[in-house]
Amino acid sequence: MPSRNAVIVGVTLGQLVRQLPSARFGLAPGRVRRAAWARALRLSFERLGPAFVKLGQLISVRPDEFSAELVAEMQSMQDAVPPIPASAIRSVIRSEFAAEPEELFASFDDTPLAAASIAQVHRATLAAPCRPVWGDVLPAGAEVVVKVVRPGAAESIRGDVAIVRRLATRLAGTRFARRFDPVALVDEFAETVDRELDLRKEGRFADRFVFDFRDDDKVVAPRIVWSRTTAKVLTMEYITGWRLSDLETARAAGVDCKGLAIHGATAFMRQVFVYGRYHADLHPANIFVTPENTIAYLDFGIVGYLTPEERMNITQVMAALVYRDPDRALRYSEKLGVHVPPEHVEPVRKGLGELLDGDVRPDGTRDFAHFGLGFLRLLGAHDIAIPGGYGLLIKSLATVEGVARALYPEIDIVSTAQPFTTRILGRAMGDPVRVRERMPAAVRAALRVLTE
Repeated sequence: MPSRNAVIVGVTLGQLVRQLPSARFGLAPGRVRRAAWARALRLSFERLGPAFVKLGQLISVRPDEFSAELVAEMQSMQDAVPPIPASAIRSVIRSEFAAEPEELFASFDDTPLAAASIAQVHRATLAAPCRPVWGDVLPAGAEVVVKVVRPGAAESIRGDVAIVRRLATRLAGTRFARRFDPVALVDEFAETVDRELDLRKEGRFADRFVFDFRDDDKVVAPRIVWSRTTAKVLTMEYITGWRLSDLETARAAGVDCKGLAIHGATAFMRQVFVYGRYHADLHPANIFVTPENTIAYLDFGIVGYLTPEERMNITQVMAALVYRDPDRALRYSEKLGVHVPPEHVEPVRKGLGELLDGDVRPDGTRDFAHFGLGFLRLLGAHDIAIPGGYGLLIKSLATVEGVARALYPEIDIVSTAQPFTTRILGRAMGDPVRVRERMPAAVRAALRVLTE
């Protein structure tokens, strides 16, 4: 039997060879050629299993480090695999709780709702009332979903991560790694996988999210049943709704898609600018609109965190977009770790100004994705390293804009952000600590003006 290394190399080379005609044997224009190689990698990752599917998903939210063609291709990655027998899922539950599913739940459906590379999801009902960390009691008979880590998934994925890390070490320093640090990417990937393999971490973030939006009756997330949750089993409230691909049905049922688009964009701004923790993987399978006219957030596997200082600097970058100020955008991006060498400052500033001037759509609304993703491409064109968190946030904001525009095409996410940026900057101006820090420089500037 060939080694896992040989399988990985063989599958990848095989897919690359199959894409040679599409790339015209390397002679196609750059975009066509890159799209063909990206398709080969996506197909390879899907065949190679869970670790590579997760790596592809990480690539899909990192336009700061990878080409637009590769990011777009990985966004279509299908994390759907054939379900494993219910007997295997039952064995995990039995191992975690020393009890059969029928002893833990009033009912347990052996037919899975969904099967992905790491976990499989089954429907069940509660046998007894459950008080979640926040919100009303879930009564006996309430519908829940039980997410179970597939047997052997952890060992298989961690083995593949070790192989990918060795490949990344060899790739580091080559011309293929000019735009990104492959070892750092694998470290980030390993951290993401470890988080997804311990379902309690997803449960804790979901609880935190529910608490953050406890005063908002338009934003919901599943409440966790901790008495039926372990590292390998996560039991949570079942939420019904329509995906973004089924909005016509939602509208026909009376859902206010325009109102939810505006509210949902505002909710994301609240996550970023107020709480500093946000859902970073809002693809259509992870967000619903519900019959109760709410937005439901699901699957908190990929999340982002911002320190108070980072939140202030991100606020300033967003203010630069609102007020079309490239100098402010560069100054505060520098504080976020985007270091532009002196010889590149002028061309980057010029390119940034062009992006700010070109972010208006024909309907008069502003296009954050044009600016944000364009800025990442501009930095990449000048071989300027982009911190992972910065790129993840910009990609998340662009995704939220896309989600909101699916609900209401005329939404302007920049205008949605403006009240947050104005309020946060206004509070910062009155902060005594900030005033003390800035006062000497302000006095010096005033004296220079007065004595000219």
